[in-house]
Amino acid sequence: MEKLRLSCPCLFGLESVLAGEVKRMGGLQVEAQDGKVNFSGGWEMVARANLCLRTAERVLIELGSFEARSFEELFQGVKALPLEEFIGMKDAFPVKGWSLNSKLMSIPDCQSIIKKAAVERLRQTYGVSWFEESGPVRQIQFSIRKDQVCIFLDTSGAGLHKRGYRKTSTLAPIKETLAAGILDLARVRKDTVLMDPFCGSGTFSIEGALKAFQIPPGIHRRFAAEKWDCMPEAVWKDERARGLAGIRRDAAFEAYASDIDLGAVELTRENAKKAGVAPRIRVKQADIRDFSCTRENAVVVCNPPYGERLLEIREAQELYKTMGKQFDLFSSQSFYIISPDEKFETLFGAKAAKRRKLYNGMIKCQLYMYYSTNR
Repeated sequence: MEKLRLSCPCLFGLESVLAGEVKRMGGLQVEAQDGKVNFSGGWEMVARANLCLRTAERVLIELGSFEARSFEELFQGVKALPLEEFIGMKDAFPVKGWSLNSKLMSIPDCQSIIKKAAVERLRQTYGVSWFEESGPVRQIQFSIRKDQVCIFLDTSGAGLHKRGYRKTSTLAPIKETLAAGILDLARVRKDTVLMDPFCGSGTFSIEGALKAFQIPPGIHRRFAAEKWDCMPEAVWKDERARGLAGIRRDAAFEAYASDIDLGAVELTRENAKKAGVAPRIRVKQADIRDFSCTRENAVVVCNPPYGERLLEIREAQELYKTMGKQFDLFSSQSFYIISPDEKFETLFGAKAAKRRKLYNGMIKCQLYMYYSTNR
């Protein structure tokens, strides 16, 4: 089967987690870089990556890379790429992207030049002077960093964090892909007892259940490349069947989610039901001051409120102090807490065994990890 070079962007800090996913999935020549993981595979890997990767933001096909310091070099570089292998005469091919530390800094101008080059390449191939672009979308994406241009085709469409179960959410939800990455770092397995005392819209509990049961996160959604005639239709059918066959309903996983906000509790129940994992997630309204855990080897993962205004920040810091009192760090449990507050360890009352820098949206955070004494 045809081999393609694929690239999956991810949140900064999750590159090694995503690389591990890709390797376990069967990706070849896996290479982790800042904010992305590159690998090789056939069309079956395009479908598998979209359906199964938990920490990738999307799946891109790399069409080529070249150096460009002028618009003429950009034009000629794009024109030399085999776009006709992926883009048909009636297909839509919009352009978007970004540039960093490069001579070509104007995004609108870069978009325009890349579009013109693509039109010229396809015009020569198909012998037409105008493209109606009424067919399926082949989104062209570009990145320009230090004058190095990479051109991609987006196979995903909507971002892969959009699993389909979270149509509504609380005011400050954690992204599904970030939650999945934290759960991977927390070593959530098929027999894990997971606890989240700040459940919000239930993302940690739901992602934990999907991981424990090996339910592909994209199994219930559609992707842009499913409409591409250059990709064999049977590949999607085969990969969906493969994903469904791997589901492990006999896993002993349990999640206990709670929140002081009744609306969040109800939302978690609703989202868990949509995700098909509600029977394994117990949800209740509770204050962090009443938190307790008697389950041995339980894993506590949470995203406590951050606060943006001064009063909210002070309230958040009081929560950190309360958490330090309620969480028994000398028990058999493990704790994984994400926070942007540089004073977290002092407020919590204990230094983390390990920290990892992650980004929750545009907010730089630390994942504070307190390991179980029995693990």
